[in-house]
This record gives sequence, C-alpha cells and structure tokens, in this order.
Amino acid sequence: MLTYDRRMADGYDPQAIERRWQQVWESTGTYEVDNDDPRPHWYTLCMYPYPSGSAHMGHVRNYTFGDVIVRYRTMQGYAVLSPMGFDSFGLPAENAAIRTGRHPREFTDERIVQLRSSILRIGAVYEWRRQVTSHSPEYQRWTQWIFLRLLESGLAYRRNAPVNWCPGCQTVLANEQVLADGTCERSGDAVDKRDLEQWFFKITDYAQQLLDDLDALDWPERVKTMQRNWIGRSEGAEFSMVVTDVDGAAHPEGLSIRVFTTRPDTSFGMTYAVMAPEHPAVAAVTTDDQREAVQAFVARARQASDVERMSSEGSLDKRGVFTGSFVRNPFTGRSVPLYLADYVLMGYGTGAIMAVPAEDQRDWDFAMAHGLPIVRTIEPPADFDGEAYTGEGPHINSDWLDGMGKQEAIAAAIGFLEREGIGEHRINYRLRDWLVSRQRFWGCPIPVVHCDSCGVVPVPADQLPVLAPDDVEFLPTGESPLRAHAEFLHTTCPRCGAPAQRETDTMDTFVDSSWYFLRFTDPWNDEAPFSPEAARAWLPVDQYIGGVEHAILHLMYARFFTKALADLGVAPPELREPFTRLFTQGMIRLGGDKMSKSKGNLVAPEEILDTQGADALRLAHLFVGPPQDDVDWEGVGIDGCSRFLQRVWRLARGEVGGLPVDREHTDADLAIRRALHRLIARVDEDFERWSYNTVVASFMEFTNELHRYVQADAAPEAGVLAECIDTLLLLMAPMAPHITAELWEARRGGHIHEQRWPTADPALLVVDTVTMVVQINGKVRERIEVPAGIDAGAAEELALTSARVRELLDGATIRKVICRPPNLINLVI
Repeated sequence: MLTYDRRMADGYDPQAIERRWQQVWESTGTYEVDNDDPRPHWYTLCMYPYPSGSAHMGHVRNYTFGDVIVRYRTMQGYAVLSPMGFDSFGLPAENAAIRTGRHPREFTDERIVQLRSSILRIGAVYEWRRQVTSHSPEYQRWTQWIFLRLLESGLAYRRNAPVNWCPGCQTVLANEQVLADGTCERSGDAVDKRDLEQWFFKITDYAQQLLDDLDALDWPERVKTMQRNWIGRSEGAEFSMVVTDVDGAAHPEGLSIRVFTTRPDTSFGMTYAVMAPEHPAVAAVTTDDQREAVQAFVARARQASDVERMSSEGSLDKRGVFTGSFVRNPFTGRSVPLYLADYVLMGYGTGAIMAVPAEDQRDWDFAMAHGLPIVRTIEPPADFDGEAYTGEGPHINSDWLDGMGKQEAIAAAIGFLEREGIGEHRINYRLRDWLVSRQRFWGCPIPVVHCDSCGVVPVPADQLPVLAPDDVEFLPTGESPLRAHAEFLHTTCPRCGAPAQRETDTMDTFVDSSWYFLRFTDPWNDEAPFSPEAARAWLPVDQYIGGVEHAILHLMYARFFTKALADLGVAPPELREPFTRLFTQGMIRLGGDKMSKSKGNLVAPEEILDTQGADALRLAHLFVGPPQDDVDWEGVGIDGCSRFLQRVWRLARGEVGGLPVDREHTDADLAIRRALHRLIARVDEDFERWSYNTVVASFMEFTNELHRYVQADAAPEAGVLAECIDTLLLLMAPMAPHITAELWEARRGGHIHEQRWPTADPALLVVDTVTMVVQINGKVRERIEVPAGIDAGAAEELALTSARVRELLDGATIRKVICRPPNLINLVI
C-alpha cells in the first residue's frame, strides 16, 4: 500500500521538475535506439526545421504532436526512431551575411544552438546522436554523391531554359515559388523571365508512378488532391497541322506545328489555333506585317509569371496577337488563323493548342475578343442558354463523327489521325522537370566542372565534397561570391587535366530535404549515404508530421528521390514511398493573421515556459482544438491547463480528500473503476485518430470524478485509488511527460515512460444499465433506466407500465411502436 505524507510542503515547481527530467532523458539516452533493436520498429518524424533562431509557437505545436506519438508508441512496446536535424542551407543566412559581412555558417550554427535548446525546453525527446545538418561537410558529400548518380543515370541534365528570375534574391525560382501576383514568395520582388543554362532533375520520368502510388498512402485527401492536380495527367491526342498563308498555300519552308488536345473529337469546331509566346517557331510563322506587334507581345508576356498568365484576369484582346499565318485543320481541310496567347505555356504539352470556342469558355472569350467564328460540335440541351457548352451530348457539325457520343468520337478521331500519319494517342502531364539550379552561395555546390575539351565533367567521388570557400566577400548586389572567387572557380579537368571552371550554381535546398529521412537511418555511414539494410530497418516512415504548405514541393520531391534511389540500387528496391502516414497540423493565428516573423506577431514560448511550464503549454496546444485545424492563439487556455496539472499534482500526492483505507469494495469503487477503464479505451481510440483535444478533455472529466470519489463521505479504497491515480499518470505521460515522471518516481520509483501502456479490462467496459428515452409521437416524454441487454418486447412493456406514460396516453390507441432497444422507444398514437 502507498503512503501519503501530508507534511511534505514542497509544491508543484514546473521549472525545477522539467529541468531535471530533461537532463535525465538526455544523459541516460532514454530515447536512443539502435537499428538492430529487437522490438518492433516505429519511425516518427517531424519535418526538420530551418534554424531561424529560438522556437516559436508553431514549433511547439508541431513538436508536441510528434513527441506525444514517440512516448505513446514507446510505452506500447515499440523501438521508436525519432531523430532531429536542421535544414540549414537557405536564403536568410546568406541575406544576413550580405547585411553583416559574417559568414552564413556562423549565423546558422548559432541559430541551430538556439533552436535545439528551445526544442529541449518543451520536453520533446529525439535521437540526438543521429542529428544531421544539411550544411555539414558529411551531408554535402552525400548530397553531391546522389547528384552524380542521378547525372550518370540521365535523371540529372543541363539545358537552356526560360526561368523565373528574382532580382531581389538574385537567383532562379521554381514555378511553385512565384506567387499568384507574379512576385517572389520570399522577397516580394516582381519576377522576371530570363534564358539561362540550368540543371534539372527528370521528375517527369516518374509522373505516372507519383500519381498511381498516391492511392495507397494514408495522407489527408486534400494533400493527395493537390499532388494529383500538380501532376496533372491529361489523356488525348497530339497531331501536326501544316502552316499556310491566307489562301491555304503551305509555308515556303514546309513548317508545321504540333498541338495536344484532350478532345480531338471536337476538332471540326477548331476555328483558330494558339501558340505560346516562347514557342521556337514564333519567328518563322510571323509575317512581316505582324512582326512588330508580335515582338512587342512576346516581350510583354515574358515579364509575366506563369501563374499570372494562367489566370483568367485581363482583357483577352490584349492577351493575344495574330501571327499573320494560318494552319490547316486536318479534319476540315480549311485553314484557320494562328495566334499567340499568353495563357498558353511552352512547358505544357507542345506549347500550342487548337481552339474550339464553342466547347471551351476561354476559347469562346478569346474568339469574341478577336472576332473569330464559333462552331458547335457538341449539341447542348434544348434549354441551354449559355456560351461555351462543356457538357456531353451527341456530336453535330462534325461530318463522320455526327451522332456519336464522347468516347466513341474520341477513339474515332484518334484513329483518323493515326491512319493519316499525322498524329497519335498521347498522355501528357502538367508536372515539369525539377529545376534545381540556384545562383546562390549558401547551398550545396553542384559537383561538376566545365572543360573546353571535355564539356561537363563530374567531380570524382573521392574528391567529394566540393565545399564553398570561407574567405568570400558578400556583395550588396546579392550576386553569389562563388563567381568572383578565383581559387574556387578555377580548377583542372578531372578527365584531361586541362584548365577548367567549377560550376558556380548551388542546388535548390529542397534537394537536401528530399533524402534526410534516409540518412537518419544510418548517419554514421562513411561508405554510402545510407545502407539499404539500415533503410529497410525503419522505412517507410510510419508517421510524418508537418505543414500543409509542403504538400507539393517537399513531399513530391521526397517521393521522387525515394523512387529514383530505389531504382538506382541505393535504397531498397521495394521502397517506393517515403512516408506511410502524413499528418498536417493547422496554423497558429493571432487576431486572424498567421503567426510569422515577417508579420512581427510571433508569440515566444519562453515566458510561458518560465511561469506555467512546458507541460501546461503542451496540454494547451493539445486541448485547444483538433490538431489539423487552424488555431487562434487568443483561444489557447494556458491558465486552465496549468490549474488542471496542479489538481493532478495534489491528487497524486494525497493532498485531497480522506486518507485511503483497505476495505471491501463498494458500488462507488466499482463506478470509479468503470470510469477509469472507459477512460483507457477512449484515450486509445482518440490517440489513434489524432483527437488529442478530446483526450485532454477526458483527463479533466475523469479527474473531476476522481475528486468526487476521494472527497465522498466514505474514505477511498486504497487499492482502487492507487489504480486510478497510477493509470491516470500513465495515460497522461505522453502529453505531460515531466509532471507524470516526477509523480511516478515519488509513488512507484523508476521511470514512467519505461512502463507498459495500460489496457482496458473488457469486463469493466460492459455497461449494466442505460437510460432509455420514451417518446410519444416523436416527443420525449419519459426516461427509464433499463438493462443494457433489454429486448424490444421488454422495453415496450416497461414503457407501457410507466405511470407517467400511462397518464400521457390517457387511454389513446397506440397505432405503431418504434423500438430501438436499449436507447429509444417511440409510441405513435
């Protein structure tokens, strides 16, 4: 039997308790695991952070969720891998270097120390032995090694391409980094278009796999939908059209353009065609009388981002220009005018489209703006009074396709193109190859040299890593100092020994985050980025946690890397996906605005940690609402959670109610034990479905019941009270790890997080009686306590013998009885 010493005067001191247990967990390696641990393996991973300084509330929320899972699964008997690292390359450190003259490494290393300290203060536990930082020489070595494997396999390549150029950041941006208004997501500067030699990863080779494999992932449906839309699979036909003059005579150079369409069956309604302003044939198809207008339009279009160009805003008469040439519609044999339009992108399909204004609203609007004819090829319903009709119906005005339905007509149209030798069935994707070149210093250098004789030559693996120099000058122009650093720039060709120049572009920082989860499995390996055996021991990640803002970029790239590395024999061949389950937590807002450094509205956790403590802060984040929902900070109840913990402290230390005694069990003892085991079952269920807010609510509800039990006239039974308090502490241990560890050690000795997770007794979950609602004509008139297993006949008999029910019926004839035992019976009169 436990003893309670009420003379102990020391109260709940969260700061002292938390410091102590954080030191215990770190010094004893409580959460360190080895790859050959015999327990079943579980891999929990929070997206590794960019080290911008001390933790903010977004960090607290994210890492609390992850820590709850780590402790919960550990207590369930798993060997849990929960590593931490830092995504330490990036623009903020380089911009700070430009402002201050300090090397980005110094800035970054300082902030890693700050963020690591903050993470420890909230009680989050990680396998710190496995820490990786993307700017470390070891990590750069293996990032570059992977780049060379991709280059060797043809998955990395270099070509000239029109790119998004941010003048403020002085670097290329991926399409995804350009906002809808055409500005850089980081600097806010207007983004220009430039033609540059750039490095790409051939992610498009995996487009169909990336699409197909989404189905089996336990991810939020909105994230999978975002990825499906970004991949953008389109099935249709691609075919050639001869360029002609106004009279239908073929172009003197025999030019033709190829178009892609998902609806070749509507080709009889093509009344014009459109090319992208960047199409390589623009100059050739432009007639002399239209050249000045076309050149002005092309220049204007190049200043707009792809997002702007794909928007529906702007007058369509100003968003297109006639080239002066025509193309021959192979279905009708007639020539139709050829335009340029900014809403057609060179990066999708062939960079040219056929326009059928009767069946596409944008084509309709363009046709109306430019005075072009409109021919319906799909018969709309009789009551249709709109413009473009995009629904289904029989084909009309389509010669040999007339009367056919959609699928039959598509097949017939593709068959015609293939018989004529001018087209074929085609599947296209919106997904473009991943542009990885960045004209920045603070990133992983691309490990190739440029030789006048040998061309692009990979740096040999035994010469990796290629590291950026320390003695550099950061210019206020923002230009990468690598270009002006003679010692870095000038080298010799590894192949022929002649003078050569190093590549001065660095890799997109998303490259680093596309494989870090693999390195965590084998961070001490000096022979490879990781061994297949180590990756096989842990991957795929069982639970990945991070923001929905990474739904497209990081998650898509990590999936591509995993598949590519498996195909190259670097990762296990059966590993096709990196993350089995994904959870995306909601954002924290203050007065409706997202908390962020740029808005200057961050709430630092230190003040709360220094007063109410980490456990109260953790519980408040868990209690405020469903984890996937956005949270307004003003609604986070820190004080209430702090008071709750103090209440648990007093209960566990025997400072509330009468002294416990050994005696026979009573109905009150049985009732509190039933409540306890219902709590265990509820917590298990809610943990599995990420309903942490209801878990905390259940803790509070049970603690209230326990208070009533110990303060009742009859003294609490010692064994029952001990079971209730011990089990409550065990259930709370993942969420409030410090206070529960302190109380457990005082009561039982040892470490609470090394105890087994409690299990509910099925016998105590059985409910003996329930409250049956009695309705008359659908209105509640009586409530009766009935046996949980009552059948319909007995339920009806009990209802009809109720004095209250008999009084209300007043002899009326019962026409129908609707019985749903044991919960409801409805008497219809």
